[in-house]
Amino acid sequence: MTDGEWYWCLTHHAVEPYEGCRAEDRLGPYPTRDEATAALDTVQRRNEQWDREDEEYEGDADAPSVTGG
Repeated sequence: MTDGEWYWCLTHHAVEPYEGCRAEDRLGPYPTRDEATAALDTVQRRNEQWDREDEEYEGDADAPSVTGG
């Protein structure tokens, strides 16, 4: 059984249902309350993964150069 969409409110530091705060003040949707509760951990884990991928990309000699033009 699914329990709807849940969000992590950045203003109140709490899980809330769809009918909560403004979209710009929260993360989600998440399929469960538990996943919404772990939203900040999920964001941190994804950011660390993206940082590692960026470092690998920047170290790739075959990667195109990104410069202002």
